[in-house]
Amino acid sequence: MPQLDVELILTRQWASYLAIPIWLMGSEGNLLYYNEPAERLLGLRFDEAGPILLSEISDVFLVTDPDGSAVAPEEIPLGKALQDQRPAHRALRWRGLDGIWHTGEVTALPLQGQDGRALGVVAMFWENAE
Repeated sequence: MPQLDVELILTRQWASYLAIPIWLMGSEGNLLYYNEPAERLLGLRFDEAGPILLSEISDVFLVTDPDGSAVAPEEIPLGKALQDQRPAHRALRWRGLDGIWHTGEVTALPLQGQDGRALGVVAMFWENAE
């Protein structure tokens, strides 16, 4: 794994202590980390997940709108926040790698270093009560 910026290391540490599912993505659109609460909604432990790129997320997790319409990777909040360097939010439906479908909300925030460099994106997501 390439050396991470200190801000990303600290964000990963912070996420590991939270009860809300968190996904951390690097500036190149690569998965850096997701925490234990996210594992339940994604259907796989982080340490068992291989590299996942932004361009693959919609296919790996079959991400759709709640009505089942396909959503391109650049249209999910992670992609929007990375591309636009602005917060993004959207209701989505996805299938975890364990085959279980989830409907929920995703909010993604771009991460910028103090010198303004784009570091990546952190996304928080949760399942809607059925």
